[in-house]
Amino acid sequence: MERKVLHEIPPVQDGVFLYIADRHKSAFDYPIHNHEIFELNFVENAKGVNRIVGDSTETIGDYDLVLITAPNLEHCWEQGDCTSKDIREITIQFYLNFNSNDGLLQSHSFETIRKMFDRARCGLAFPLHAIMKVYNKLDTISQIEDRFYAAQQFFDILYVLSRCDGARELSSSSFARTVAESDSRRILKVKQYIDEHYADDIRLEQLAEMVNMTPTAFSRYFKKRTAKTLREYIIDIRLGFAIRKLVDSTDAVSEICYDCGFNTLSNFNRLFKERKGCNPTEFRDKFQKRRVIF
Repeated sequence: MERKVLHEIPPVQDGVFLYIADRHKSAFDYPIHNHEIFELNFVENAKGVNRIVGDSTETIGDYDLVLITAPNLEHCWEQGDCTSKDIREITIQFYLNFNSNDGLLQSHSFETIRKMFDRARCGLAFPLHAIMKVYNKLDTISQIEDRFYAAQQFFDILYVLSRCDGARELSSSSFARTVAESDSRRILKVKQYIDEHYADDIRLEQLAEMVNMTPTAFSRYFKKRTAKTLREYIIDIRLGFAIRKLVDSTDAVSEICYDCGFNTLSNFNRLFKERKGCNPTEFRDKFQKRRVIF
């Protein structure tokens, strides 16, 4: 049978804005999954657990807080080397439509939250200092019986997080199938071109001319806007598409390598291991083992 990521049907449906699950457990056993709504997931006392969001795999420490706002971005927390017998996990599932004409969500008051949600379509991991700023609110939100005040506290959490520095995007945009809408028009134009031509020979001069800049000026501009050099960005995009093919197809690794713009299999394997900690075949095997069979 074909292996598929478990598609979760969450409790947040018509008439329900916010669902909060606060639980203590001794192990993570829920398989890799996705869902159409947003999720803020907090994990405490789970050092050694492996967190998977899209094509990102990391081992977490004692505290972990991740926001996911992309429909159907695969994610899970798995046991890994964690030996704790008292893991606490607070999962908040919700949905906010910032694309509507609702005056409240489109107001300046929500600007930092909107920008945070845009980044969180690739999964957004918050640093410890940000987690500590909202810890008390996360700790007590499930105990609030009044739905209005629970929602108020939740928006407080979102606002504080949106004002903190150091949050990291997890999955590559090509794997998550998303583009940051907050980017400048020039950057969006270049990113769209790279997404559509990632398998081709993409040159700096070509992209600079596309946005009416000199190559030198464009290189500085791109690095400032993306925190990556053009070469690093193209490699990450190609790897994201390659990982998506590894996950969604049975194509040979060598075929995927050349289909995604890499010149040699050895270079593809080297870059893949540098960024993912394993070779493409090992990654495919691990990801398949995290799936469930329908």
